[in-house]
Amino acid sequence: MAYTRGNLAVKDQTARREQQSPKYRETTKVVTRRAPLPVREKLLYMMTVVFCVAVMGGLMMQNAELYNIKRQMYNLDKEIQSVNVEVKELAIQKEMLEMKIPEKAAELGYVQPAEEGFHYDVSSNGENGSSNQDQVTTAQK
Repeated sequence: MAYTRGNLAVKDQTARREQQSPKYRETTKVVTRRAPLPVREKLLYMMTVVFCVAVMGGLMMQNAELYNIKRQMYNLDKEIQSVNVEVKELAIQKEMLEMKIPEKAAELGYVQPAEEGFHYDVSSNGENGSSNQDQVTTAQK
């Protein structure tokens, strides 16, 4: 064994053995508990959520209303197009019937006068068409 008495650079091994750390180390863990939210803060959060839901509901109702209006406009446009087609078909039928009027009138005995204007009978006895002296006069336009 080396001489250690009087030499401060060398420590005694016996003192070292006594100060050795134990095989396990004792540790402490600090546990902090969160305090629950105050009632006012809970109410604030709840009111914020309710407000957001109300705004979103209002926007959805507006969009639904706009969709209904647009759908009605589309339906009216379709209806107008179908009515326009029907009007065109009826105009064609009208023209065809107007072209058949002179033929049908001739079949029924209508004779077109040589002069233009309105023709009416004036009888001398006051009876229409019973005497031989009927006069026919023509009014010009």
